[in-house]
Amino acid sequence: MVKIGVIGGSGLDDPKIITDFKEKKVNTPYGWPSSVLTLGKIHGVEVVIIARHGKKHEINPTKVNYQANIYALKQEGCTHILATSAVGSLKQEIEPGDLVFPDQFIDFTRFRKNTYFDKYGDVQHVGMAEPFSSELRKMMMEECEQLKYKFHKKATIVIIEGPRFSTKAESFMFKNFADIIGMTTFPEIALANELEIPYASIVMSTDYDCWKDDEEPVSFEMVLSRMKDNVEKVKQILIRVIPKIAKKDEDFIKNKIRTIPNFPKPGIMFRDITTLLLDSQGMKKTVEIFYNRYKDKKIDIVAGIESRGFIIAGILADKLNVGMVPIRKKGKLPHDTIRQDYALEYGMDTIEIHSDAIQPGNNVLLIDDLIATGGTARAAAQLIEKLGGKIEEISFIVELPDLLGREKLKPWPVFSIINFEENR
Repeated sequence: MVKIGVIGGSGLDDPKIITDFKEKKVNTPYGWPSSVLTLGKIHGVEVVIIARHGKKHEINPTKVNYQANIYALKQEGCTHILATSAVGSLKQEIEPGDLVFPDQFIDFTRFRKNTYFDKYGDVQHVGMAEPFSSELRKMMMEECEQLKYKFHKKATIVIIEGPRFSTKAESFMFKNFADIIGMTTFPEIALANELEIPYASIVMSTDYDCWKDDEEPVSFEMVLSRMKDNVEKVKQILIRVIPKIAKKDEDFIKNKIRTIPNFPKPGIMFRDITTLLLDSQGMKKTVEIFYNRYKDKKIDIVAGIESRGFIIAGILADKLNVGMVPIRKKGKLPHDTIRQDYALEYGMDTIEIHSDAIQPGNNVLLIDDLIATGGTARAAAQLIEKLGGKIEEISFIVELPDLLGREKLKPWPVFSIINFEENR
């Protein structure tokens, strides 16, 4: 499941751009992040917003706990990070008010903790040749084109320590090898890369730093004023691009699943996940979505429904470091079992579970590959509850919503990654 972390620069830590929001105070192994997290949704996609400089802009750029901020987003299950900030322009053509999507950075900071691998014996060298996510940058630039905003597709950003602004000599020096200048992109981006979270930055040019003689040198008041004038542009891009990021992941998995018409009988569109199982990247994304959804929940057991449910249940149980329980058709389990009958379109069927597989009070995640009419999943959930287990959620890769299987699974919580219309 996609969850977007938004790091708000000056003026952008605004919960009004999201619905159903709440605030959550979290701690991390690296200390407290800059602010409480604001959790909510944008067009149904879960987002987590953090105020980089604190809710009242009380933390200067060097004092920001970047390690805690990025780790807090990772803890919350964020799969992507979109960062916003103000920058100064080092090029005539990048005018105040323009939006810029940097693709490279140069680090001129000196006093910041810039890695998670700083313990003796834990040395890791993370590649940083292409630090910004090209996919996220492309998607945001497409929205700029649609909205007819002026923007710049490529830029090298130099990050200075701050909180002071540059001298003229420094500004002219930076002008020789960078396009924009800011105080916060590093080490944010390096830490996100270390945690393997795709990161992209949308920045607003607010000034010409101090190299341009016919422009007033930058001041904090100038930055805030011009940010305020342009913040709506960035909000519109975020509101439009976030649902598309989520849909892109879903479409990626959907395109790995083969549809076979008229199987096993005329009129049926069979969704064949064997092609997904064969595709390493598709499976990696599928497992990643499930893992991010459940890694912070209290799961004692993952139960898989025969037969394709076993595959996902086994992989996920291993990643969650819990046991896996098979739920099988009648007569296939060797030890003492309990059984549950359920109705098919024509006739009845039975599934079984070992009587000692689940202990009273166990939190159980129930998984299968697909939900159609929901009869098998309902019977499996009833078996789990007969043994005293508590259903944490019932999850599927594919849902066929036209068949109303979700209705049959009330009152249990249900999650599916993708939907297929029945005859498409």
